[in-house]
Amino acid sequence: MQRRRRFACAAAFAVLAATLADDATAPAAIKHPRPFFVLALAGVIAVALLAFAPRIRSGVIALGAGVAAGGALATLVSGVAWSGGVPDPLVAGGVAFNVADLAIAAGDPLLVIGVCAYAWTNRADLSRPVLP
Repeated sequence: MQRRRRFACAAAFAVLAATLADDATAPAAIKHPRPFFVLALAGVIAVALLAFAPRIRSGVIALGAGVAAGGALATLVSGVAWSGGVPDPLVAGGVAFNVADLAIAAGDPLLVIGVCAYAWTNRADLSRPVLP
């Protein structure tokens, strides 16, 4: 479990570093203010993903959780660090976003696919009662 947790944390911090570097160096004419509760929720979600997802014996789940948690942490840090809101230096088709948004968009499906694959391969264990 510790190896999966380190893997998830490494992925999260890689996403955090990439997002902050991109937000700091790329010109962002568009900034997206986020309310305090959104930033706080991002922090809670990131901690929960990094605390609980690595308990499942799956590298795919740990990676998906780490990438998504990194996006959430980057949203939190960017929201606190930049006045005027989170910078959105990437624009495509009239939609502005940053690397954290891409990480969340990639990590969430990876996490869901990993959970579904794990549940399918361990479906016999799903009917066992949970011990108190």
